[in-house]
Amino acid sequence: MADGDCPHVLFYGPSGAGKKTLVLALLREIYGPGVERVKVEGKTWKVEAGSRKVEVELTVLSSNHHLELNPSDVGNKDRYVVQEVIKEMARSRPIGVDGAKSYKVLVLNEVDKLSKEAQHGLRRTMEKYSGACRLLMLATNVSRVLDAVRSRTLPVRVPAASEGEVVDLLQHVAAKEALQLPPEFAARVARAADRNMRRALLSLEACKVADYPFKAEQPIQTTDWELYIAQIAREVLSEQSPKALLLVRSRLYELLVSAISPELILRRLAAELMQKLDSELKHEVCAYAAFFEHRIQLGQKPIIHLEAFVARFMALYKRYLVDLFG
Repeated sequence: MADGDCPHVLFYGPSGAGKKTLVLALLREIYGPGVERVKVEGKTWKVEAGSRKVEVELTVLSSNHHLELNPSDVGNKDRYVVQEVIKEMARSRPIGVDGAKSYKVLVLNEVDKLSKEAQHGLRRTMEKYSGACRLLMLATNVSRVLDAVRSRTLPVRVPAASEGEVVDLLQHVAAKEALQLPPEFAARVARAADRNMRRALLSLEACKVADYPFKAEQPIQTTDWELYIAQIAREVLSEQSPKALLLVRSRLYELLVSAISPELILRRLAAELMQKLDSELKHEVCAYAAFFEHRIQLGQKPIIHLEAFVARFMALYKRYLVDLFG
């Protein structure tokens, strides 16, 4: 990339590891500070799909040199975004300014959430318009990206930061903001964030709003959805019945409607449940959680698999209680 050229790149890794930051750093390296002058706009495209026209609305972040969008935001219309919208963007050369490269960069978020049809369309776009456009793609789960797409990119794994690196980040931000941050409190925030840098910064900001100056023993602010999942876990452990399962189903629906990722709900719920279990049950619960997370990725209705996990756990836990107490 030293000569200003850039291949198609796939950045993959867990949420909050710094994928977007790396993309912004790469764009700045290629185009200079001008890439930071961006505007956000909502665009509507009318795409021909056979005998009918499909209207696609999408929020686009753009500068003179790049565009950033999330095709998975439009749901089952994502293939039209990839096949038509991205094709239209790839045809247009960057606006001629000093030092501009001969290609434009498209940043695609959450590529792993695209349908297979959309990913096949993405592969064709990458081949046909490689001279006019480069794709920088971001994914959390690289196994959900088709081999045909992965083979045409330079894959870059972005691992989660260590707790020490998260503490260093918090101390750096606190120094920039002229905040006094006790090392013990920074370590607790980093531990609670589970190596997620974005979450650690948001947690630090919430703690500042709740109580500042910081104290070493100050409680860590928890998000509402995490408290809600902890409540669901308590209800599951307190009663195992069809009535309780129906109540849990409605609560899971509320989380999904609030745009909480089903995989995240499943992982957090399993973690909350396992806090109350002995080692004999933890292995089985982990195995079921992994099984139903895989089912969520393959299917289209996550509520079915979340409910199935809860039902399986209830049966397992009730059998364990019967064996324990006779």
